[in-house]
Amino acid sequence: MRRSTGDEAANDEIESSEAESIEAESTEYSLAAAAEAYASAEASAHESAVHEASAHQVTDAAAPVVATSDRLPDAKGPLSAPYTWLSIGMFATIFLAAFEAMAVTTIMPLVVRDLDGESMFALAFAVPLAAGIIGMVLAGNWTDRSGPLPSLITAAALFVVGLVIAGTATDMTVFIIGRFVHGLSGAAVIVPLYVIVARAYPEALRARVFAGFAAAWVIPSIVGPALAGLVAETFSWHWVFLGVIVIVVPAAAMMVPPILRVRDLVQGDASVPWSIGRVGWATLTAVAALAVSLSKELDDPWRWIAAGVGIAVAAFAARPLLPPGTLRAARGMPATVAVKFVVAGAFFGSEVYLPYLFIENYGMSPSLAGVVLTGAGLTWAAASWLQGRLTHRVSDTRAVEIGAFTLVLALVVVLAVAAFTLPPVIAFVAWALAGASMGFMYPRFSVSVLAQSKRDEQGFNSAALTISESLGASIALAVTALVSSAIGAGAFTADFAVTVAVAIVGVVIAGRVRPPGVPRG
Repeated sequence: MRRSTGDEAANDEIESSEAESIEAESTEYSLAAAAEAYASAEASAHESAVHEASAHQVTDAAAPVVATSDRLPDAKGPLSAPYTWLSIGMFATIFLAAFEAMAVTTIMPLVVRDLDGESMFALAFAVPLAAGIIGMVLAGNWTDRSGPLPSLITAAALFVVGLVIAGTATDMTVFIIGRFVHGLSGAAVIVPLYVIVARAYPEALRARVFAGFAAAWVIPSIVGPALAGLVAETFSWHWVFLGVIVIVVPAAAMMVPPILRVRDLVQGDASVPWSIGRVGWATLTAVAALAVSLSKELDDPWRWIAAGVGIAVAAFAARPLLPPGTLRAARGMPATVAVKFVVAGAFFGSEVYLPYLFIENYGMSPSLAGVVLTGAGLTWAAASWLQGRLTHRVSDTRAVEIGAFTLVLALVVVLAVAAFTLPPVIAFVAWALAGASMGFMYPRFSVSVLAQSKRDEQGFNSAALTISESLGASIALAVTALVSSAIGAGAFTADFAVTVAVAIVGVVIAGRVRPPGVPRG
């Protein structure tokens, strides 16, 4: 994505402040780490936010006297006037996007049963993840060109359309179309929100706004699964989608008046070109990932050939979106992005099957099955807080090594539960450990990448982290579906065996996160 040029010192200053805000999310506001698990657009949004903040700062340097309409007045906090409705609207939007991401995991077993779509279970998760890759890249480019308002309104409208399609679907194909629209817009809507923070809020308030965003992701991870299960049991799974519309519309509407008061939020930079190449590579990556998901419909040996080709094409298409050396896990930043790809695939590839396992094999209700996800959300947040207090005692590399190894242990236990029908409480404890492992290492991915990035590379490299996460989860889901389809009986065991194997790769390459020349510690 193109960056504005101009006063170099001003550019460096604002980019440095944005980097400090992101680092604050991973340390002082350590709950932000949990946000990364459920927000596949956060880092890409940061890329666009850095660009917009830089452009604003350069303009200010050239003209010290700034009109009052260029930025909202200073205030004591994000909830103080004139930021009140804007902050509440942004929080509500992110909260709802996060709630949907968590809720779907709990109710999907009911959806596929009701729509006779068991064979498309994994595809229903892979489609929105792949669509999100396109959405975050496209929204970032559009926001750079036209300001955040057009992309925000469009993404919010599409989000509602996706909810309506999914919530009223009477067959699995229509439902997945809704999930595509939902995933595309859900990732895209986050990008302009981050730009709004960079343009409308003073620097002193940005870290507090980001902390609020983090809470908006964490809270749904704790209450979302059980609440979604309760709604599905009491009414219908349809209302998990349709009920959200009642809140999405007013949340978007309350943001518009304060946005219109800030000139920078309704003006873009027409000189910024459309990044056709970047959007094209993102689209090809997403299509290739979906092709892997669809390959299971073919007969042997073509399913394996098609899957292999799809993975190869996805890897090739993702190269321009990732730091050089990522595919071979080159030491330092490329390996950091690669490890996140692997652990995201292992964790999220397992997460979607856990409620399904409990509902199908143990006869649990959706709300009770969702409790296992709630436990992981709590331990994720707790471990994130803990690692924030151990920043000076545990290096980024060591934290990633500990997290990757612990994740393997947790997934091995989950595999044993599926293979030997062990008591489900064992899986609950194991998944809580898995959540803790992710919370302990996830913040360090962002910290490590930013520490190794030049200022003019921070946005691209941060976006690469999120793209790798979405791609890893999407491909892992596709491969688990392919393997379980080929095996038939014992499908859950096969699914978790795949994710254990993926997690082991993470352990093998975790040590390569340490940059060249940095002593081990």
